[in-house]
Amino acid sequence: MPLFEIETDFHIIITWAQDESAAMHVCADAFPHDTIRRITRRPRDSWVISKGALGVAGASIDICSIARDCLSKSSGDKLQAIRLYMSETGADLEKARRVIESNMVMGW
Repeated sequence: MPLFEIETDFHIIITWAQDESAAMHVCADAFPHDTIRRITRRPRDSWVISKGALGVAGASIDICSIARDCLSKSSGDKLQAIRLYMSETGADLEKARRVIESNMVMGW
């Protein structure tokens, strides 16, 4: 099954679907109020997120666990999760945003 990348106003969704129409349906089910801006069939069947690009390579703490915990504590509220992450790790706003958003994509 092909892998699709769907960009909306507020999200980037990575999903497997039979075709573009089915991928759009996945997006509509998950985020009914979002407008699809772009949909791309990925050339391979996997998705890789570079920790270096996120600025989290070589971290001495388990940043993903901390980020997921912050997302859980904030009930998925991204801004609150970013604030919690900054408070718990001392990360700056940009790094906290990247870590929280990348973990939101992973389905925390």
